[in-house]
Order: sequence, then C-alpha cells, then structure tokens
Amino acid sequence: MEEQFAKVVYVDGDGNLVDNEMKSQLTEDLVKHFYRQMVLMRTFDRKAINMQRQGRLGTYAPFEGQEAAQVGSAYALRQDDWIFPTYRDHAATMTFGMPMDTVLLYWNGRSEGCIPPEGKRIFPPAVPLATQLPHAAGAAMAEQYKGTDHAAIVYFGDGSTSEGDFHEGMNFASIFKAPVIFYNQNNQYAISVPIERQMNSRTIAQKAVAYGIPGVRIDGNDVFAAYFETKKALERARAGKGPTLIEAVTWRYGAHTTADDPTKYRDQSLSEKKRESGDPILRLERFMKMEGIWDEKWNEWTWEEAAEMVEEAVRTMEAYPEADANDLFDHVFEEKTWTIQDQKDQYFDYLRGVSI
Repeated sequence: MEEQFAKVVYVDGDGNLVDNEMKSQLTEDLVKHFYRQMVLMRTFDRKAINMQRQGRLGTYAPFEGQEAAQVGSAYALRQDDWIFPTYRDHAATMTFGMPMDTVLLYWNGRSEGCIPPEGKRIFPPAVPLATQLPHAAGAAMAEQYKGTDHAAIVYFGDGSTSEGDFHEGMNFASIFKAPVIFYNQNNQYAISVPIERQMNSRTIAQKAVAYGIPGVRIDGNDVFAAYFETKKALERARAGKGPTLIEAVTWRYGAHTTADDPTKYRDQSLSEKKRESGDPILRLERFMKMEGIWDEKWNEWTWEEAAEMVEEAVRTMEAYPEADANDLFDHVFEEKTWTIQDQKDQYFDYLRGVSI
C-alpha cells in the first residue's frame, strides 16, 4: 500500500529534476509563469495578514507554504471548468481568475467577495468542512448530463476527510463517474489536531480504494507535480473515466487563521526547517538556477511587480462604499421570515443605541 501511494515528485526540494523525460515539458515560459504567480500569491497572503492585524480585514486564513499545491492545480483547469474552494484556497481561485480585490472584499466581510467575474464558475468559499464535496460532485454530474466535457475540482483539507460529506461526495462521484477531481491539501493539521490523531490510514490517497477510483499522492510543494498530475486527472475525467482523489502533501507555515496561535499545539521551528528543505518558491528558484534560467534582476522585478499589484487591489477594495448592514438580513430568504425580521429590528435598534 505504501509503495502504491508513494509521493509523486517532479522537482525535489533541492531543485533537482527527478525525471529527465519531463524536461521538454518544463519550458522557460511555464517555469517563470509559476514562479511569478507563486510570488504574487505569497505577497498577497502576507499583505492580508498585515491588514488583518491593522483592523482593515476580518479574520483571515493564511496559506503561505501551500502556494504550489494551489497554483499548479488551478492552472491545469480550463476556463469553462468549475472550482469549489475552501476558506484557504484563495491562491487557487485567484490563479483561476478571481480578482484580488474581490478576494479582499470577501475577507472584509462583504457579499461582493463571493461573486466571481462573469463566466467564471467559482463557488463561494466553503467554511464548514467538506460541505462543498457533494456540491462539486453534483455540478460535475450536471455537466455530464448536459453532454459537455467540463470538469470540476474541489479543494479540502485533511480534517475534511473525517466528515460525512467527504464520503458522500466521493461515493456519488464514483458511482456516476462524475468528472470531478477531489483535491486534498494535507497540511498535516486540522486546526490544532495533527494528522495522526485524525485517522489511522497511512495516507489520504489510499481512501480512494474504497470507492474504486484512482488515488494519487503528490509532493504538494512541487508546483510541477501539482500541475501535471491534476492535468492527467482532468483528462481522465473528460474522457468519461470518472473522478480521481489527489492528496497533495504540504505544510502551512503559520496559523490556521489569524485568530489562532499555532505555538500552543505545534513546534514552530518545524516550519523553518520545512521552509529550508522544500519551500515551493525556493524549490523553483533552485531549479531555475540549475537550468540556467535564473536572473536576479528579473527576480527583483517580479517581487516589485507583485507588491504593486497587491497594493492596487487593496486600493480598489478600500475605495468601496461602506457596507450596507441590510445585506445581512435581506438576502437570506426571498421574503423575510418573522425571525429574520425580528433579528434585523433588534440589530438596528442596537446600532441606534436603543436598549433591548
């Protein structure tokens, strides 16, 4: 079982190409595209954390360390595919086409942050664990019924595999051969609970065996493994061969959210060791240096460009008019129930300083 689900690696932590047959597919344009996108995502993530600390954003879920898993997989999608993210997958949604300012609006507590650009099939971020897996299976089945070759990808963490919705989504998709990729980012902690306290399985990928579908375990810090293995799974799905479970083994350097203190449950020196041994961006930099396509000035420009793009997104987000508190109540039901109306009245009394 362990050998069957050994991690797929294209470029190791030191930047070495593991399979030389892949070299022709790793073009300079592709390599630089991945590097720029991961730098942009990391710059965004760090800015968002700083803004939350300044009171300019609400509670935020950082993803630093998981850029390769998200960027590589999302880049494998076609424009007409579906993407079902969690609250931590904004790097994936932005790679797929969600504007940065829209993502910032979401973390600023605004309903506009859930609305993708016209024509983009991006589901609103799922905060409850695993609820989006049956949705993804259903959307993929709908595309199947319509006779298209559109596929869906659904992201979820290791903690989601303990939820019933994980099994229900996998079961439905496997029975009906729905064109959906179940993409697990195993960052090894479900908030504060380590993976060995969550399951007795040696891997998440092996859970695919129970549903009769392929399970693939990849090095989630290798952007090429994320890209090419997702692409293979999508091709299989489009050919009518059904779903695939991908386990991307990765690590979140920081907190579960900005409301969390990871030092309470994890030795944070582990994060620094993992950063040196296999950070997604550092790994790609090492590979580029080995291949002779590294340029220090280009790298400086890449980080500067990313900072400018993020700052522009921040300015766009903060230029929005003040949010309308009515939105909290007016879009729950087509016609408000008395309970919703009562809550609304009490809340607006509170805003006016009326004692309840």
